[in-house]
Amino acid sequence: MQDLGIKACALFPNILPEKKDSNATEAKNLNNFYNEAIQSIKEQFPELLIIADVALDPYSSDGHDGLVRNNKIDNDATIEILCNMALNQAKAGADIIAPSDMMDGRVGAIRQTLEDALFTDTLIMSYTAKYASAFYQPFRDALNSAPKKGDKKTYQMSPPNRKEALKEAMLDEDEGADILMVKPASLYTDIIRDLAESTSLPIAAYHVSGEYSMLKAGAEKNVITYEEALIETLVSIKRAGASMILSYGAIDACMILGAKK
Repeated sequence: MQDLGIKACALFPNILPEKKDSNATEAKNLNNFYNEAIQSIKEQFPELLIIADVALDPYSSDGHDGLVRNNKIDNDATIEILCNMALNQAKAGADIIAPSDMMDGRVGAIRQTLEDALFTDTLIMSYTAKYASAFYQPFRDALNSAPKKGDKKTYQMSPPNRKEALKEAMLDEDEGADILMVKPASLYTDIIRDLAESTSLPIAAYHVSGEYSMLKAGAEKNVITYEEALIETLVSIKRAGASMILSYGAIDACMILGAKK
């Protein structure tokens, strides 16, 4: 992967069902599978930047990004666990902490936790504008992390709401984020552009599982050429103002571009 020019990877855990509970207990385990994976990869590939995911949905039997209490998300109780997770991931060797949970105030709390523990060089890539999208389903199916009850619309952003992204960006920047993310990417290039024009921070864009799967499905049906459609999609995201792109097609894109040289 590094030979192709890929310098960073985002890791997401797939937790065994028996290790999930309503308190997301396994998320706080310093020696859980995810943290051990971070440490092992970092030891073998020290130059590879590791982006670590911070959210409770992989560990929660409820399938939500936050703790569910009385049928509501407990924002403050969730943040305590997120801070614990972030610190453990930094200790394991993560270069970039990426809170994807969308809890209010979690960026500032995680920044303070890292600073207090002297992880001053560990970056925070905040999922700033994470929309309640229909395009996450392949990922949720793979990790069995879909909500068991209700949905995530109380903490993820409403797709028609454009201005809220700017508000969230200002809050995350003030709280100490180093990178701001828009998710999904190709359907939200207007949001990418809005954020790129409103801040000097790098903008990351997440080309999500559903967006990628549509390209694959279209190619299987012979309605598009996968290679051309993938590059055009990534170019449009970059053109909108993304400084970096997370994509399931990253390896393919590097191979396609390398073959054209």
